[in-house]
Amino acid sequence: MSTRVEFKNRAIWIDGKKVQIISGAIHYFRVPRELWRDRLEKLRMCGLNCLETYICWNLHEPQEGVFDFSGMLDLEAYIRLAQELGLFVIVRPAPYICAEWDNGGLPAWIMVKEGVEIRRMNAPFLDAVRNYYQMLMPKLAQLQIDNGGPIIAMQVENEYGSYGSDKKYLHSLRQMIRDAGITVPLFTADGPRELYLLGGTLDDSPVTLNFGTRALEYFELASKYRPDDPPFCMEFWDGWFDHWEEAHHTRSAESAAEELDDILRSGGNVNFYMFHGGTNFGFLNGANGIPGEQYKPDITSYDYDAPLSESGDITEKYLKIQQVIKKYRPDAPFGTPESSRKIGYGKIDVTECCSLYDCLQDISVPVNSVSVKSMEELGQNFGFINYRARLQGPQRAWLNLWEVKDRALVYVNGKHVFTYYRNDPGNQSPEFDIPAEGAQLDILVENMGRVNYGPAVGKDFKGICSGVTHVYQQIFDWQIFSLPLDQRQLSAIPFQKFVRTYKNIPAFYRATLEIQDVADTFIRFPGVKGIVWVNGHNLGRYWNLGPGNTMYVPAPFLQRGSNEIVVFETEHLSKPYIYFVEKPSLE
Repeated sequence: MSTRVEFKNRAIWIDGKKVQIISGAIHYFRVPRELWRDRLEKLRMCGLNCLETYICWNLHEPQEGVFDFSGMLDLEAYIRLAQELGLFVIVRPAPYICAEWDNGGLPAWIMVKEGVEIRRMNAPFLDAVRNYYQMLMPKLAQLQIDNGGPIIAMQVENEYGSYGSDKKYLHSLRQMIRDAGITVPLFTADGPRELYLLGGTLDDSPVTLNFGTRALEYFELASKYRPDDPPFCMEFWDGWFDHWEEAHHTRSAESAAEELDDILRSGGNVNFYMFHGGTNFGFLNGANGIPGEQYKPDITSYDYDAPLSESGDITEKYLKIQQVIKKYRPDAPFGTPESSRKIGYGKIDVTECCSLYDCLQDISVPVNSVSVKSMEELGQNFGFINYRARLQGPQRAWLNLWEVKDRALVYVNGKHVFTYYRNDPGNQSPEFDIPAEGAQLDILVENMGRVNYGPAVGKDFKGICSGVTHVYQQIFDWQIFSLPLDQRQLSAIPFQKFVRTYKNIPAFYRATLEIQDVADTFIRFPGVKGIVWVNGHNLGRYWNLGPGNTMYVPAPFLQRGSNEIVVFETEHLSKPYIYFVEKPSLE
């Protein structure tokens, strides 16, 4: 198969000319579309010659057979913009991307599709991938360098050797991609261990590695498998991601620059992971969760301590790596871009509110079920789910919640009696009294992000997955309310004049920001745990356990005049107002 790009003789050749690729990862789905140009121009001005991005199957096919490539998901427009700026492009498509992204990019519906076994030689899984590829690959094929576009290479699967060793599966994926008209080199990427390389590499496909240190040692390891391949670090970890309740991760600019110098001096190629992380807007953060270990959901910020900050500002790391790149690409179009304007708009008062249980039946139609069901069984991808049942009385009662994913708040007759998180050592509630007439039980469960790495990928079902018992007696006959908290549901909330903040009752709050000067800004976490929307844009989750205490609000989410701010707080607001500040706090 003819192509203008070759990986051979320990180098990358484009149109017969040796090219050292210095690439950076920026995910289109983590950056507002209006800011794509700003971020890519800053990548180019740092001296890079290539953009790399994952492709997220779960957003492009949110329901089986329903596709979306619009707005922030307009992948073709993103790639063409990179070409306009003179950048090559490397794409890393589904099925699995990891990326600290919900379910590693796998759509939730595939978890309950009959007969599916993910990431292996399984006909129902491969059929689903093939159907998706039939929509995706023609878009990418026309954007290959062989067809006049900027795409120079594409990845097969992702770090497969750290998951499995099914070579028939990898061969099948690669053949699907070729059959769809992709002619550029198809590579694999794995961690730098013998085990991973034995499981994840393919004959006749270039090998790339993911690491943050010891580049020369790891390049030597890769050469054992493919001695003719160019040394290529497909993920140079210049920072790291954060989990709730942990410290913010950083890597020194000096350390990243020194390792980069080693890579480039040896003739290696590199892709910064991340060059600009962006934000896990909405409910799309992933989680770590190896079976037998604690569940660790990722925070909303995907700053990653990258060369460009979450809000797109250059950092000391940006300037240090730029100095290194100048030694190897002295004629690149270097520059020192300006940071975006920031405004701290200050305090705005909450003016309206509504308890969840005052509007539950306004915003969600319940499903009646003898037993509890998971979100996935109900066709729900993200958000919250509320389980309602009737408890008999009179009696002294306590509950056990079985296999809750991920955090449950329990209410009896509207009174909070118990909060259970899947990492807690015990799943039993305190005792409580049920009156003779009985009581209404409500259990609100938050999906805090599906596991994106390891053997639990595609198996991290959300909601209450095994049941609720009183002593050992199963509770049956449930009303189940799906709460994806999408725009349809938010617009149906019957807000009333604000009179008080609710204590230990989940509630919606609304405020209005009046501005004439629009700029980037940050919202201080307004309460204990919840979600914030700005003009309908879901900023993501907050949790006062940190790290950090601010949420990024990109300027394109705001407008001159009135701006609607909605908060869903599951416990209680800190203050009866929302506070906008000029600087982020990630520590």
